[in-house]
Amino acid sequence: MTQKRQTKPVEERTIVSFDYAIKNVLRDRANFDILEGFLSELLERDVSILGILESESNRDDKDGKTNRVDLKAKMGSGEIVIFELQFLGQADFFGRALYGASKAIVEQISAGDDYNIKKVYSINIAYFDLNTEREYLFHADMQDFKGVHYDERIPFAQYDALKPPTPGEYIHPEYYLILPNKFDEQIKSLFDEWMHILKHSSIKSNFRARGTKKAGIKLDVLKMTKQERAAYEKFLINRQSLDSSFRTTRSDALAEGEARGMAKGLKEGQAKGLKEGQAKGLKEGQAKGLKKGQAKGLLQAAKAMKTEGIDVKTIAKVTGLATGRIRQL
Repeated sequence: MTQKRQTKPVEERTIVSFDYAIKNVLRDRANFDILEGFLSELLERDVSILGILESESNRDDKDGKTNRVDLKAKMGSGEIVIFELQFLGQADFFGRALYGASKAIVEQISAGDDYNIKKVYSINIAYFDLNTEREYLFHADMQDFKGVHYDERIPFAQYDALKPPTPGEYIHPEYYLILPNKFDEQIKSLFDEWMHILKHSSIKSNFRARGTKKAGIKLDVLKMTKQERAAYEKFLINRQSLDSSFRTTRSDALAEGEARGMAKGLKEGQAKGLKEGQAKGLKEGQAKGLKKGQAKGLLQAAKAMKTEGIDVKTIAKVTGLATGRIRQL
């Protein structure tokens, strides 16, 4: 009688969130293998990390109270990769991505140098709604100039007429946009295992993607010391507090703006004529009232964050208010 082969149950362990790992763990050379695994599965080729590049844009903030964390690394091929994680929706999200990639290009050249540009990969992970329906992984690149009239192409690369460019010789930045909250839990590729990690901060024992086994060992919450766990819990509390404050402010500003806009629009509409005035006045009133209400709400949020001890520069980034105005609060 043949015995049925027993399958080993799939276990799942909790690990630190990816934003905390990037800010506090993955900068350590001993943990580069985790970052290498993530990038290897995303870019679908073997990636090695030479080191972390520091600049004004990616230095640590005290207590981890900023909602935007950056990591800038140099790969073995000389290419540069930038990570940006964003938990709160911001209108200038894509502007930040473009600025970060552009800055990484400009920083490669000193006065008098040749324009020997190494490729930049911009990895943007957004934990807020960008009005997508199903997709959770987006990719944008520009590898060729395309002929307008004829099907001819010129590679956007360090030019050598004698041979076609290799992937590392293409110099236009590539952008990846990752939306963990849109992940549908269906593991269709090895990188989808990393999507599960980004969404749930947990790893299953049957994961096979590069770097996941190492992440399960080195980022395990249960293996933290008391001091490490306390620091991690404080980081999560600060992030949650900032998120709650910002969402409440936006909601209040929207409600106040709509109420004022409707009242003003109705009043102006009645004066100009019921049909024409209601349509025009309501539209103008809503716009003006919403703008004024949002401005008031942002001031309230800035006051709350200042009371919490958040630094002026971070408040300015989150609210868009001038630093001088914040200091006057």
